[in-house]
Amino acid sequence: MATRVVFPFTQNQAFSAVINLVKTGKATYENKTKDGVEIVEIDPDKLIEFCAYRIEQNDKKASAPKKLTPQQEKNEQTKQGILANMEVGKRYTISDMLTTFSCFEPATTPQRVSALLSQMGAKGSGEIVRTEEKGKAYFALAE
Repeated sequence: MATRVVFPFTQNQAFSAVINLVKTGKATYENKTKDGVEIVEIDPDKLIEFCAYRIEQNDKKASAPKKLTPQQEKNEQTKQGILANMEVGKRYTISDMLTTFSCFEPATTPQRVSALLSQMGAKGSGEIVRTEEKGKAYFALAE
């Protein structure tokens, strides 16, 4: 488990101090109290240590492997099932898919299928093409 470093100021206070350091040459921030505003000076070495710590934390977070949530994994499996069940050149409505494709759970709603198809359509990966005739949406494999 990573150890957490505690600083005597918040991130916003540190950023304000950095801005003031650049503008005025003093690492200060305003601390609002019930009696008014208090100007607090931060030791520049502590400020540098804080900035280095935050950069390190951001780098760790950015380099961490991205893991899909269980719902995202299930959605990816469902998308693959949709692609596996669709035939080239044939158009499907959402209700057709819900009744004929075996990749859906019994409680799957048309709204969820529509959202998955949108992710696979022009807005997403482009694997599915959506056409509309007389207000009815049809989906087919992209060629």
